[in-house]
Formats: sequence, structure tokens, C-alpha cells
Amino acid sequence: MSALPPLIWLQAFESAARTLSFTAAGQELAVTQAAISQRIRLLEDRLGQRLFVRHPRSLTLTPAGQAWLPSLQDGFNRLTEGTREVFGDASDAPITLRTTPVVQQNWLAPRLPAFRRQHPNVALRLVSAIWPNDFGPEGADLEIRYGEGTWPGMEALSLGGETMLPVCSPVLAQTIARPQDLAAHTLLHAAGFAVGWPTWLDAAGVPALVSRCAPLICDTQTMTLALAAQGEGVALTHRRLVEHRRDLTIALDRPVDSHEGFWLVRPARPQPRPEAALLWDWLKDRLGSAGPDR
Repeated sequence: MSALPPLIWLQAFESAARTLSFTAAGQELAVTQAAISQRIRLLEDRLGQRLFVRHPRSLTLTPAGQAWLPSLQDGFNRLTEGTREVFGDASDAPITLRTTPVVQQNWLAPRLPAFRRQHPNVALRLVSAIWPNDFGPEGADLEIRYGEGTWPGMEALSLGGETMLPVCSPVLAQTIARPQDLAAHTLLHAAGFAVGWPTWLDAAGVPALVSRCAPLICDTQTMTLALAAQGEGVALTHRRLVEHRRDLTIALDRPVDSHEGFWLVRPARPQPRPEAALLWDWLKDRLGSAGPDR
């Protein structure tokens, strides 16, 4: 062969082969699933062989794809190492940590000052993400994601088990003694969570209340908590996100377990920068902790 295929085709194949998913590869490379599919087809046409067996709901590698993948990954690793040797590892660039605004405000903010005191020379950059598609390894050294912890090509550590429970302002809490009392208040809904008000009310034995309570739907948990703190209703949230807030209190201590949770996440490869590894280890030591360092 006179020339290698385009790099973006090779990247598409390596990512899809590693994750066995065109969708996951697209998320990893910040392109659509259709773009990954097209690049792989062009690559297969160039090589004259199929690299994947396409099943109705899954992918497998052909023998040719399996044989080629290690060489390609080795080539990418050598390219990464050579680039670092010649140009350095951009150690002066800030370590980027990406997560949702509500985690930044309620979980990170009480903890990061201690890290800054211990490691004042490590530059940090916090980036907000709201929806699942906002996440991905491009441009972030570490992430805190919400979900089930199954992201192809990523290393994930759980922050601990999650429960959802209703919270509101201290004044409003005085009017709520049992689940039936919620009928007199606005229920603040945050979109995108597996455990929402219908699930909680059903577990509390009052499923019909969901149709009797005035709803207010927000696209972020940050907004539901802000409204709840202002006395505008009752929000359903994670216990860990309100542990250190004085403007919110638990309205009814009836937690409902969620199979989703918060995860500390980073790309499985390449090797993280030393500063990123330092922050990872520091946060890992605090997973599931009840409070900030003093």
C-alpha cells in the first residue's frame, strides 16, 4: 500500500474496536455515530477487507480487525510518547475537571480548597457539563459523571451508593410531616434522573399525589435546589448534595435507592499527566466521604 489511510479513519477504527460500539466511538471522538460508520466503511474499502461483523445490536471484530488492532494501538502509543519526548507533556496546562454544576457547587466546592492548600502549584480548570452528551475524554483530564458507571474506554470509581430524598427550605419543612402533606406544595422536577418524583411517591405509598401536586420542571438539579432554598417548592435530590447546605433541609427522611450514581472517571489510556494522577488519587481517597477536609 502506497500510503496509510487518513488518521481520522484510523482513530475511528481504534475507538470503535476498543469499545465495540460506533456510538461510544462517536462520543469519544466528538462526532456522530454516522460519521464513525462512514469512516469505517471508507477504511474497509481502502483496505479491501471487512474489519467488523455488524450484528443487529452489537459489533464484533473480524479476524483481520483483531489482528490489526494491537499494531494500530501500539502505533498510537508510540506517537503519543514521541510527541511528549520532543514537545513535552504540556505540564503547564491546567488540569481540567469536568462535571455538572450541581456537583461543582455541592460536592467539589467544600473539598477543593483542601487540595489547593496541599498542592498550591497545581493549576486547575473546572468545566461544566449538563447532559450526558456533554461528557467525553476530549479536553478533560478527569470527570465526575452521573450514571451506571459503564462507559467504554473509561476507568470509573464510584463515589458511593446513592439515595434520593425530598428537600426544601427550613421554613417549608415545618409544614411537612408526612408524604400526604406534599399535596399542598410544588414538586420541583429535575429532568434526566432514573429516580424521579413518581418513583419516590410510589415508594412512599402515595403514588396518586404525582397528579395532584403542582409541578415545576427544570433541566438542572442546580435550579431545583435553588428554587427549593427560596421556599418555592420541594426538590428531590441526592443526600450527598445537600449535606453541607444550611439553606436546605430534609423534608421527609425516606430515601429511595437509585441504581445510578456519581462516578470519578478518566480515560483508560493514555497515561495521565502527573498532576492529573495526583488529583485523581486525592479525590479517590475522598470518595464517599461525608464532608470536606479541614
